[in-house]
Amino acid sequence: MATEVHDQPDQSRFEILVDGTVAGYAEYRRSGDRITVLHTEVDDAYEGQGLGSVLVRHVLDEARAAGLAVLPSCPFTAAWIKRHPEYLDLVPEGARPAYDLA
Repeated sequence: MATEVHDQPDQSRFEILVDGTVAGYAEYRRSGDRITVLHTEVDDAYEGQGLGSVLVRHVLDEARAAGLAVLPSCPFTAAWIKRHPEYLDLVPEGARPAYDLA
C-alpha cells in the first residue's frame, strides 16, 4: 500500500491517496499566519489503517515548515495533538483551552 499526501490549495484541503486513489482529506482555512483544520475524513473502506494519523501529521508538519500557527477545530486533529504533545507548540497558547489542549 503506497500512500501520498498532497495539498490541494484550490480546494482548501490536503488529500491522502492510497495507490493513487483518494482515501481521505483534511479541510482547512488559511488566514495570514494561521491554518485552521476544519474537518478530517477517511473513507470507510480505509478506516483502521492509520491513514487519519498520517494525514494529520503531514498537515501539521507542513504548517510547522511554513511557520503557521494551527487552530485544530477538527476534533480528530485536536485529539491527535493531545496524544502527540510534540505538536502542541503549533497551537497558540491562548487558543489551547478552546480545544481542550490547556
